Formats: sequence, structure tokens, C-alpha cells
Amino acid sequence: MRLGVPRASTAAALAVVATAIGVTVLVPGMRDRVGAAVGALSVPDAHGAVEAFRAYVLGYGAWAPVVSAALMVLQSIVAPLPAFVVTFANGLLFGWAWGALLSWTSAMAGAALCFWIARALGRPVVERLLGGVAALDVADAFFARHGTRAVLVARLLPFVPFDPISFGAGITSAGFVPFLVATGVGQLPATILYSYLGERLTGSVRSLFWLFSIVAALTIVGWAGRGALGALRGDAGAR
Repeated sequence: MRLGVPRASTAAALAVVATAIGVTVLVPGMRDRVGAAVGALSVPDAHGAVEAFRAYVLGYGAWAPVVSAALMVLQSIVAPLPAFVVTFANGLLFGWAWGALLSWTSAMAGAALCFWIARALGRPVVERLLGGVAALDVADAFFARHGTRAVLVARLLPFVPFDPISFGAGITSAGFVPFLVATGVGQLPATILYSYLGERLTGSVRSLFWLFSIVAALTIVGWAGRGALGALRGDAGAR
């Protein structure tokens, strides 16, 4: 099935990517700055990564929120970078409310960009961006299992990779507006919680991340199980 691709949206997404590449290549020192940001986000220890990213962003003074937002969008395309580190750091830097708003809006922008890149360029390009077919297989499995609810379910489970779902939605027949609404609603609880915990930065960041992941997973399992139980009761009543 051939997907309809609005030219304006596609052109806007590709223009953003082209601009980012151009700035990185042509602006003196920009490649090193981007490399430093990637290095901060790639610190193996989660607590250390938050502190490293915080120190990096603080170096930009009044431009810190803009830099943080740009890097949140960057990590949505560069799949291995952890978005939750940016969210924790934003809570630590700007307070939980402003940090959550910054993380939520910039993550939404990144998700939209991934969606339109995938819709404009197709699956082969997406596979290369994600480093192979394995990451996209995660999205395929979610869409096959959950159908139209796949995006919402994936966003509610923090351990499900954010970017493959965004790219994966773009190569399905999913509408952009439902995708964006599901993304916004689904990621809001985790964004608020991580920002709140980031403001206080108590305990192990990675432990807090996995604790929330487990709670969210149990919630989804309970919700799905209740639906399945209701269906079974309906079948039994029909008999």
C-alpha cells in the first residue's frame, strides 16, 4: 500500500535534517560540541551521565534550554542516546515543572521528525538510521500485537525504545495526529516523574528508571489482562 505523504510536512522534516547536518559540518567547532554532548550522554553510569550532561548544558548560559531541546531532538534520531538522561538533567537544571515542559515538547518535536523522515524516505533508510533491522523489529512487533494502541502502549513503557516506535509509525498507515496525541499522552507520566526526581536527584538514577519501568509494565499487563478477562466472560455469557 502506498502511503500519502504531504509534501509540506516532508519538506519541513528534511529541511530540519539538512540544516542540522549543514550547521554541524560548516560551523567552526560545532562538530566538537556535538561530539562532547554525545560523550556526556554516553557515560555508562546513569548518575554520571546526568551530571556530565548538566555541566555541558550549563556551559551555554542563557542558551541552555535551547541547547537541551536541540539535543533531545538529536537523540531521537541518534537512537542509542538515552532520552531519560536529558529529562533527569532538565529537571535538575530548570526545576521539575519547566524541565518537564521542556523535555516533553522537545521529545514531541523529535518524535514528529522521526515520523516524517520515515514516511518520506521509507523503510530501507530507517533501517540504516537505526543501525539495522533489529531495532525496527521491535516496532513491528508492537504494531502487530497492539494495532492502533501500539504507540500509546509503547510510550507508557519506558524500557521500550522511543525512536524505533516513532520511525516505525511513519512507515505504517498510522495518521500523524493520532500518533502525536498518543505520544504526548503516553510519555507525559514518565516525563513528569523523571523531572521531579531529577530536581531532587536522590538515589540511583538507573534504579529509579527501572523501578518506574516495572510499575508501568505491571500497569499495562493488568490493563491488558482485565480486557482479556472481560472478553472471556463475554464469550462465556454468549454460550
